[in-house]
Amino acid sequence: MTRTMEWAARGSHMRGIPRKMVIMAVGAFAKAVANLLNTTTVHNADTLINLVRSRPHGVPLITVSNHMSTLDDPVMWGFKGFPIFDSNLARWALAAEDICFKNSLLSYFFRIGKCIPITRGGGIYQEHMNEALERLSDGEWLHTFPEGKVSQEDAPIRRLKWGTASLIVRSPVTPIVLPIVHHGFEEVMPEKFWFGRRPPFPLCNKSINIVIGEPMEFNLPKMTQMAISMSRNLHNPTRGWPILSPSGLDEAAQRCLYTSISEQIQTSMESLRSSSKKLSEAKSLNSGQVEE
Repeated sequence: MTRTMEWAARGSHMRGIPRKMVIMAVGAFAKAVANLLNTTTVHNADTLINLVRSRPHGVPLITVSNHMSTLDDPVMWGFKGFPIFDSNLARWALAAEDICFKNSLLSYFFRIGKCIPITRGGGIYQEHMNEALERLSDGEWLHTFPEGKVSQEDAPIRRLKWGTASLIVRSPVTPIVLPIVHHGFEEVMPEKFWFGRRPPFPLCNKSINIVIGEPMEFNLPKMTQMAISMSRNLHNPTRGWPILSPSGLDEAAQRCLYTSISEQIQTSMESLRSSSKKLSEAKSLNSGQVEE
């Protein structure tokens, strides 16, 4: 797979004017959906805002969240106080190639909107993952949906794909990882609204709840040694992954390490999901008491 319109993703493309225009337009849309058409509540917003604005120079940020609808990104960044109109601070995002890059027009739009095309099922060593690593090496912010696809069920966080974990391990500078869980987007943009299809426009008068966690820390040297030890007794079929340097991790050890990191992120996200449900239940209870 060739790098899809990588030139359009460069900040220098047409002096950055197309990127600024798209970020402004998409930001206005996100603000309208999150705050005018619907009600959005954000918990621990300052943690995210501070990391986006003023994390240590050169240190990348990876935010991870559940995936409830096709509108999660960008609308989840449309809450009050978030610098959504700043194209320099805007996130990079991994986006499904079969949805966001179906033709030249869409490809150009999502490229200047700081999206990186990913082929679902293409594996963690597909070509555009290197582009994501380049953005992390630049100290940029990258958002991922590690569950891999939209799920609108009220269910526990699903097993995470290894892509995000591999980026954490392979990044030249270990990124700050911030978990986020939300719900309500499945009501704003339901997958099966009319004849089994999504509505043409976002729905109104819904409640969106976003819970932002605390930064996660990974002791990668220790986790790497544990992965090497655990992998010695494994004999799984190989996929031809390269050996990672300088740690010398072979494919079996990488599998163990990526699984361990993914499970930690999944546990953190599930804890946030449980907290989010409790907050929503308490809010509903209080609303019912006020009405009475």
